[in-house]
Amino acid sequence: MQQQTQEQQRWWLTRLDREARATLIATFAGWMLDGMDVMVYSFVLPALIVLWHMTKAQAGWLGTSALLVSSLGGWLAGLAADRWGRVRILQLTIVWFAVFTFLSGFTNSFEQLLVVRGLQGLGFGGEWAVGSVLIGERIRAEFRGRAVGTTQAGWAVGWAIAAVFYTIAFKLLPESYAWRAMFWVGLLPALLAIWIQRHVHEPEIFVRRPAVHPSHFLRIFSAPMVRTTLLASAVALGAQGGYYAVNTFLPLYLRARGLGVISTGAYLLIVIAGSFAGYLTSAHLTDRIGRRASLIVFAAGSFAAIAIYMVMPLGNAATLVLGFPLGFFPSGSFSPMGSFFTELFPTSLRGSGQGFSYNFGRAVGALFPTLVGYFSARMALGTAIAWFAGAAYAVMVAAVLMLPETRYRELAEIETVP
Repeated sequence: MQQQTQEQQRWWLTRLDREARATLIATFAGWMLDGMDVMVYSFVLPALIVLWHMTKAQAGWLGTSALLVSSLGGWLAGLAADRWGRVRILQLTIVWFAVFTFLSGFTNSFEQLLVVRGLQGLGFGGEWAVGSVLIGERIRAEFRGRAVGTTQAGWAVGWAIAAVFYTIAFKLLPESYAWRAMFWVGLLPALLAIWIQRHVHEPEIFVRRPAVHPSHFLRIFSAPMVRTTLLASAVALGAQGGYYAVNTFLPLYLRARGLGVISTGAYLLIVIAGSFAGYLTSAHLTDRIGRRASLIVFAAGSFAAIAIYMVMPLGNAATLVLGFPLGFFPSGSFSPMGSFFTELFPTSLRGSGQGFSYNFGRAVGALFPTLVGYFSARMALGTAIAWFAGAAYAVMVAAVLMLPETRYRELAEIETVP
């Protein structure tokens, strides 16, 4: 009894076995480098608008293109992971998005970058879909929310790395070269695929899954699963629509307030610090108060933070301080989703189900930057961001309320699809 009590008092990370820790490291690093590659675009956007004489609507389309294609990439990667394994497809997606981020630095026009970013999106969408399934299946139920949510926190670290590169590159290099250098750094994630091959193996539940025919791409829309698929998609739509409406244009919004490169970087680091704290806080709450309650709390907090930050007449000092909740709540909205979706779909459909739901939400949410860019020509940029983000989080809460609580659900309980 005493030994059992001591075991329960140990920090949860130390209670994971070797395979679980290796998987956590791999997925955290993958999401960190994914975040670095994707958020680079928001930092180079002001420079591209000037150098290529782009409109805000075109800038929105560049942000949307990768997200739209990523929705297809996530579904395809999920299907492939159900058929050929989580680890192999994870490696492929990481190499794919790293290579096309690197190639983005060689583009010379809006049209070229539109195509290359679209191709980058195939890997970007697949990485979350496969990595989330992998970590969700590897970690036991009592720690699943914390582990999957902690993996999400890697995005904030990658975002911070992109902010540091932005500050250095645009201070040391001419603007016409600095944006290219930021994309070229995006090749580094390809090295992670080598580490994964040596240290990460397929989860036991996947290896021992029942012998079934390869998952048909429409099976997640069968009568027993269609409601879950559509509601999970709506949850993802709300979280991502709100997130991208804000963060695609945040550096541009700050520059429009008259902030220079150093000041913009400093303001963004406050947002990023809040983002990192939000991911980890929500990850722990996911296991303590449940998946549904955590999602609702952070969606409501996101709505309030965005409305105050974007609409209220704030001075620079208040804008700096309020950057923390602006990062905290929207980012924290993502932490419960990985474990929640893992527990909603059976093993034979988990990759396909999570891949479609999360990335359908991303596809529709990807339209929000374009809509914000379009409406910002008719109203203040901050007002446009607040309107679309608020609508997104309202959709998210409504969908969460119609799904069951899954905290502590054992994956073996949902192996069979009627």
